[in-house]
Amino acid sequence: MTDGIGEMSHQQPERIVTSDPETPVAGTTVLTAGEISADTVAESPLRGPFDSLIAEGRARSVVNWLSVVVSVYVLISAVGVIGAGFKAATGGQAEALFGFASNPIVALMVGVLATAATQSSSTTTSITVGLAAGGLPLEIAIPIIMGANIGTTLTNTLVSVGMIRNKDDFRRAFAAATVHDFFNLLAVLILLPLEIATGFLERVSGWLAGALTGVGGVDTDSVDVVGAATAPLESLVGSLTEPLAAPWGGLVMIAVGVALILLSITFIGKVLKVLMVGQAKRVLHGAIGRGPISGIASGAVVTAIVQSSSTATSLMIPLAGSGTFTLRQIYPFTLGSNIGTTATALLAALGLSGVDAALGLQVALVHLLFNLTATAVIFGIPFLRAIPIKGATWLAGRSAENKSFAAVWVLGVFVVVPGLLIAATTIF
Repeated sequence: MTDGIGEMSHQQPERIVTSDPETPVAGTTVLTAGEISADTVAESPLRGPFDSLIAEGRARSVVNWLSVVVSVYVLISAVGVIGAGFKAATGGQAEALFGFASNPIVALMVGVLATAATQSSSTTTSITVGLAAGGLPLEIAIPIIMGANIGTTLTNTLVSVGMIRNKDDFRRAFAAATVHDFFNLLAVLILLPLEIATGFLERVSGWLAGALTGVGGVDTDSVDVVGAATAPLESLVGSLTEPLAAPWGGLVMIAVGVALILLSITFIGKVLKVLMVGQAKRVLHGAIGRGPISGIASGAVVTAIVQSSSTATSLMIPLAGSGTFTLRQIYPFTLGSNIGTTATALLAALGLSGVDAALGLQVALVHLLFNLTATAVIFGIPFLRAIPIKGATWLAGRSAENKSFAAVWVLGVFVVVPGLLIAATTIF
């Protein structure tokens, strides 16, 4: 594929992954899937939360899967708890409460900082789904979702820093990590102004949410099995906080809901790593290097399998650092990871019903539409497609020579700039 994307300078001979060792390409080192597993990706066995309690075998597997089901139930219920708590805390005056974030730049930076702090875009988007169901205005929720996309790339960068002792490995790993940063920053630079000017994400997501929930035609409450199943936890938390005066009872409900989302997503990630990471690796190894569409699809599938873009990138970055996959091969995978991570917010929206279902689902759909649109626009236009590669290549080269560049990038993009922008736009 010749798309005008340059490779990094001082690149080692390209190493190609193939299932057919009989067809090498001149000037390359061919690795079979077996060689990758045995030599390239050496790692310690993953341990699950029940390993010390239950002997290895069918019983442990059943318990692990049941715990995932329970955690998904808690996640969906927690979104409803946040929505109910937000309504109680604001008394239906959510717009006034969030007047400070009426500037979309502030909302964007809130999303960046929240996701960088929790190391999980799934957590930020799931919480935002619940807040939207409780009355958070969409013009605030949408930039927060975009900010979550930027904040989640911090994980890639921190993983790559683990290779900092080896100059060449670090250069390749840091480029593979920051190509995600540059892509998501470019996506926001293009789509946030477009959204402010036209509201296309709000309009399209609103239409889809209405069609999917049947608002205006079908009474979703009459068939809301998920909402009925998750209502007990919401009612329990509500009854425990009822004695507290407003707005404290609602604030406590929000805090409980946020804590439950953090715990459930963290737990699901740990268990699914043990159950599914082997399958995720097989998908990754089998698809990357076969073309951009395959790379995007594999990124989406791997991230959906393990329910964590952080896990997907932790599988990818060491392979990039070792030279197993090139930056051009890794790039589409990161885009697919953006798409795959939207599954959690969509799942979280299942616990909402009626008008709340439409609003919560709309925010989840915004996340999906944003990533699909960004992928189509940026990766589909050659000169835009090259920008993240060139930016990541330049930054990785400078950072390999002077490690302070990496520190300035991480602190600047994910901490200092968001903090300064929030302070400046709030004051002025």
